[in-house]
Parts: sequence; C-alpha cells; structure tokens
Amino acid sequence: MGKVTGFLEIEREEARYEPASDRIRHFGEFIIPMSEGRVADQAARCMDCGIPFCHGDTGCPVHNQIPDWNDLVYNGDWEEASRNLHSTNNFPEFTGRICPAPCEEACTLNLEDTPVAIKTVEQAIADKAIRNGWVKPATPEASTGKKVAVVGAGPAGMAAAQQLARAGHEVHLYEREPKAGGLLRYGIPDFKMEKDHIDFRVSQMEAEGVTFHYGANIGVTHKLSYLKRDHDAVLLTGGAEKPRPVDVEGLDYHGVHFAMPFLVQQNRRVGGEDVSDQFQLTAAGKHVVVVGGGDTASDCVGTSFRQGAIAVTQLDVRPMPPELENKLTNWPNWAVKMRTSSSQAEGAIREFSAGTMKIVGNAKGQVTGVECARVDRKRVAIPGSEFIIKADLVLLAIGFAGPVQEGMLTELGADYDKRGNLFADTISYRTTVPKVYAAGDMRRGQSLVVWAIREGRQAARSIDLDLMGKTALPR
Repeated sequence: MGKVTGFLEIEREEARYEPASDRIRHFGEFIIPMSEGRVADQAARCMDCGIPFCHGDTGCPVHNQIPDWNDLVYNGDWEEASRNLHSTNNFPEFTGRICPAPCEEACTLNLEDTPVAIKTVEQAIADKAIRNGWVKPATPEASTGKKVAVVGAGPAGMAAAQQLARAGHEVHLYEREPKAGGLLRYGIPDFKMEKDHIDFRVSQMEAEGVTFHYGANIGVTHKLSYLKRDHDAVLLTGGAEKPRPVDVEGLDYHGVHFAMPFLVQQNRRVGGEDVSDQFQLTAAGKHVVVVGGGDTASDCVGTSFRQGAIAVTQLDVRPMPPELENKLTNWPNWAVKMRTSSSQAEGAIREFSAGTMKIVGNAKGQVTGVECARVDRKRVAIPGSEFIIKADLVLLAIGFAGPVQEGMLTELGADYDKRGNLFADTISYRTTVPKVYAAGDMRRGQSLVVWAIREGRQAARSIDLDLMGKTALPR
C-alpha cells in the first residue's frame, strides 16, 4: 500500500496549528490544512506491513480500511478514497478532528515513533469530499413500512438513524436539546470542531428521510411508553451524563463547578443560543484550577484561556507518564505516555501525582484555592507534601459515572450492568425490555466518538435484522 519505499523516504508530517498567541483569541478551528500534495506524501508512507493493526479493534473501532484509502490518495483517486472511507464511517470529518487516533498507535511505523499520519489523511479526504459535492443523500429504493424511534442525537444516534433510514425504515430521531450533535455540539469546543460539520450531516440525513424532533426530553416531556407504542423498535442512545461523584470538602463554595455546565454554556454562546437567563460561568480575569487529566479537562483549559483566564492549572492524580512507551509491552495497544494537547500547550501548568484534598474559601463563601498533596502510586497522600493552589474558579472534570437513570430509564425498567450502564450485548444491542435497544455511551459508558459511531451502526444492523429477518447493513 502506498509507495513501496515511502516510509523510508518521507518524514512524518502533521498539519500545523496557528500560534497559541493567535488561536486563544477566538473559538474557531485553528488547524492549518496541508496541501493535497503533502497529504498524498503522508498517505504514501503507508507500508505493506502484512498485518495492518491500524484497522482492527485495537486500532479503529469502525474498522476503517486505512491502507486502502491511503493507497487511493497516494494514487490521486480521492473520490474513491471518500467512498471507501464512508463505507465504514458515517462521519469521518468528525473523527478526523476529534478522535485520539488509536489507529496511529497501532501503526507498524509507530514501532519507530513515526506512524502514518492517518488522522490527517482522514480529515483531508472527508473535507475534500464535502467540498467537492461527493457526499450526497443516499435514499433507499423502497420503504419497508417499519417505523423506528432513536432517542438521543449524539454520534451513536445519528449514525444509527442514518443507517436505518438508508435501509428503508421511517426513522424519527428525538433530541432533548434545540439542535443535534449531543456532546459533539455542546461538550466539545468549537476550536476542536466547528458545528457546521454537524449541520451538514443533519441536512444530509433529513434529505435521506430522517425526521428530527428537538426539545423532546423522553421520560420528562414525552413518555417513553408512547414511543414504544407508536414504533416497531426504539433505540436509546442518550449518552452517559451522570457526573462521577466527588468526595471532597468545599464543593459548596461559589466558583466550584462541574466541567460540563461550563463547557456547554460556552458552546451555546458560540452557537448563538440565548444563555442570558443562566448564571454566567466565565474564567475571565481568574485563576482557574481544573481537576482531572482527561480530554474534558483539556477542553476546560482551552476554553478558560479563550475566555481570558489569568492562569490555568490542571491537576492530575496520576503520576507523570514516560515520554515514550515500551513498545515490546504496549504496541499495538493504546499506550500510557506523555501527551500534550493543543490546549495544554497554550500555557497550562500541569501538576501530576496531585491529589485534591479539599477546596478552600473565604468567609463570604467564595473559593480561594485548592489544597493538594502529592500522592503515591496507590493515590494515597504523602504526609508533609501538602500545598495550596490559588483559585477563583474550580472546574471538576473527573469523568462520568454512567447514564442518568431518573426519567426515561426509570420508566423503561430495564436491567443495568454492574457499572450502572443500560444493559445490552454487542451482538443484538437489545435491552431486557422487548423492542428497546441501546447503544453508545448509554450502553458502554463514557467512551470515544468513534466507538459511538461503531455502536450506532451495529445497533442499526441488529434492528434491521430483527424487523426484516435479513439485513444488508454492515457491522
């Protein structure tokens, strides 16, 4: 695949970023696209490695045929590369922007720390396909007469709805928010992915026959039982929104917030939604402490800088990871190693092995700092290592505990798994309630967008098979 000696002749190259001093002044995307010739050079580096770990479960949950479309780009057939890419991934412009690219970790060339720039090539293919009008609505030849409800218009729900509509079913997609996208729209900042990409896919799906119902909070404003009555199948893809509990003193001080309300409000502002009736969460002119070491914490860091924070400190209870992993014990799996996000590179102070002991404040009830301590590998505080970080705003970004059970899931009455997620297996995606299926974070817990797309596609196939007795939809 690619150029036979490409990996020997061509150095790995990724798209560059705007300088941090420029990009923190706006909320738009800041990647400087590479020329098509340079992208083709990167595709040419894809070697004939024998066993392409990049597109197995280890590398790519949707099983993108990465060597194939790298070869097509190298040979100049971008349109066929787009068809190949879309055959496994409904929304490659999403994953090309925000997927952490486990495929590159699994690349054979990563044994030399120079993997093929797969994510860069993927985004370039998707963007060129949309720009050139190659991505068109795919309408079914005939209607099946079956009606399916999908609850939750995040990536899992959107992928499932699109697949089901293309199979000929009448699909209704119910969304609590005013617009589709789920955490893609309301959780992930625009500087990582602008929302016109979602709007494009919504328009495509509407042309394919999907009906979107916004402001429909199933289990609150609309009864789930009505959906079950009026549809032949119901797929739940509502995500995992319940915050992980925090056992820290001082959570009631003014200025202490969970990450998602902070991110969601800013995304609503950028999207032109009215947030004037909400308490205004802003980092402007403040010392910000972000508790957590994951992607959501990183998004809080980047958002804080763009809002005008004086300083941003990120606390990670984990020890500082090594610069490079041990390939013999890690590859081709995702490795624990030092990673610096674009947001962290904008000036964040990162504290590792930092346990949050308590949040401190003044007599007026305003937060003034976070008391921390160094912790050992068992995350036990080391006596005498305590220190306080000044804070006017504390954002808790320590993950999610599973789906919100009050409302829709309480009404459903289905079984949960041992982690509190809605139970369904990965073959049928059926819950323990007849006609009701589950996919995405609501089923598997907090995860990646690419896993949501995979589960949405697979659940759609299972539903189509159950309704029709056969299916042509891919797994």
